This record gives sequence, structure tokens and C-alpha cells, in this order.
Amino acid sequence: MAESAPSGRSLAAANGQGTEGDALAVTARIAVPGAAQMRLLGNRLARLLRAGDLVILAGSLGTGKTTLVQGLGAGLAVRGPVTSPTFVIARVHPSLRGGPDLVHADAYRLGSRLEVDDLDLDADLDHSVTVVEWGEGLVEGLAAGHLRVSIDWPVPAPGGPGDGPDDQVRIVTVSGYGNRWDAAAGQLRSALAEPLR
Repeated sequence: MAESAPSGRSLAAANGQGTEGDALAVTARIAVPGAAQMRLLGNRLARLLRAGDLVILAGSLGTGKTTLVQGLGAGLAVRGPVTSPTFVIARVHPSLRGGPDLVHADAYRLGSRLEVDDLDLDADLDHSVTVVEWGEGLVEGLAAGHLRVSIDWPVPAPGGPGDGPDDQVRIVTVSGYGNRWDAAAGQLRSALAEPLR
């Protein structure tokens, strides 16, 4: 399945290009075989995140975006449960250990930056890790840099293994934009270099 952006999204953003001020600093890719490993990946990424970080999640419906955020929430030790914010648009999960809170938003139903501005996500940004599903083309301007996590189904060879709907492997591409991720490029590559077990 190819990734598709909801209507109103720019094609450049949907294809992973940053905004004009955000230069691509690092990209790493990993195969994730199932939901437990997706949560583990989220937990690993949480170790790299700090207050003020913006994470944008992209991928088709059902690829595991919310599952990844559950791992982020566990790694950040926030109050849960972390569930999809599709109908409430945004949830704040306070830290249980004095670290950054987790702001989990879903921009799928939002069609413009003005609607994003109405959420006041930038009000929480300085003391939170802000994660936005379907946010490409809408939220990049909230921070000086951002982490874009794209979750995709692999493209199987016709008639080959993995050609059916039961295939659970996802390809996760993590791209860091801006000076923040230029400085953390080695840490990000290391986090994605080890197999998920």
C-alpha cells in the first residue's frame, strides 16, 4: 500500500520533505515485524526525545502510528493509556517522573494550519514531546526542527512472500530535520541499527 496524505496536504510534505527552514539532517530505516516491536521502537525513540521535540507520524491507516506512540509513552513514563486521539484531536499525558509530558494529536480531520493553530499545540511544546499523527504539511512550523516517522507496508514481489494482507512487517523510516537532529544523528542511527527483539 502506498502512503497517502489526507486532502489538503502538500505533496512535498507527504513525501517527507521538510519546510524551507528545516534541512534534512539524518535518515535511518528499520523493518518492524509486529506490534510488540513497534512499541519497542517507540520506547527506543523516547530515550532520544526531550522537551520541545516535535514528532510527525506519517503512514496509511492501520500501519501502527498509535502503537508507536504507545511505546513512546511507555519510554517517557507518562500517564496512560495512550489511545488514538482521532475523535478528541489531542490528548495530554502528564509525566509520572518529572520528565516531559506527551502531547498526542491527530490532524487527520484538520484541513488547514489555522485549525492547527486553534489547538494551541505550541503552548505545550516547550515542556512536552509533541507527537502529531497525519501532521505533515501542517505542523512543521511549530518547532525549529522535527522528527518525521513514516511507517509503510513493504512492496512485495508480485506473487512472492508477504503479498497477502496478513503480512505484519512494516518499514519505518525516521528522518530528522534541523540542527536538533543534526546534533543527535549518531544517536538516532544507533537506536535504529539494533534489531527489535
